[in-house]
Amino acid sequence: MKRWPRLVQRRNLWCPTWLGMCCAIGLLVAPFIWWFFCGERFLCLTERLPAKVLVVEGWIGRDGMSAARNEFMGHGYDYIVAAGGLTSGRWGEEEPSSYADMAGAELIRLGIPKDRVILAPAKKTETRRTFESAAAVRASLLARGVHPKVLNVFTLGPHARRSQSVFGKVLSPEIEVGVIAWIPPDFEERPWWRSSERSREFLEETAGYLFEVLLNSGRKPMFLGA
Repeated sequence: MKRWPRLVQRRNLWCPTWLGMCCAIGLLVAPFIWWFFCGERFLCLTERLPAKVLVVEGWIGRDGMSAARNEFMGHGYDYIVAAGGLTSGRWGEEEPSSYADMAGAELIRLGIPKDRVILAPAKKTETRRTFESAAAVRASLLARGVHPKVLNVFTLGPHARRSQSVFGKVLSPEIEVGVIAWIPPDFEERPWWRSSERSREFLEETAGYLFEVLLNSGRKPMFLGA
């Protein structure tokens, strides 16, 4: 009897049990749950190094300048660098100005000697704001003849980890970069998901940090300070 070739054949199919399926789903969902509750704390990195130069990102506002002044006075810095590009509303200004200029003026008003304040205005901040600020800081330090081996960056809490990463890429290997996350008082009063402004910032910083870590913020792997 002639036998035709088989078109199908029987195979054993392994399927997960309900317990196995629940474990698999749990492994996929757990990182998102952890990030929801702990992500903001992870981004709010403080890694203070023994530095003589403090860089403050001017966009964090007047309250941030007051906190930066306390950091400067309390930890033996020689210089404070006010960094930033064009303003966009956090200072409540009527007309666009430079965050670096406004931050510098505010720091002097708060009692820091003028000769200790270095301005580092960034010209292009429509995109890659932190990168452009870091490049401006590098140029301003060189122009002033200040050559630190270590510096600390003072910035708003959830932006801290990304700031350290970007500044580290721009300033390395000559300068080691620490970071100080400024936590506004209202951060302690309620979780981020109960504040529309903090929710927006947290989502933006989550996307920005992943973009920086995974894709280098779209920058080519070249000398970033150029």
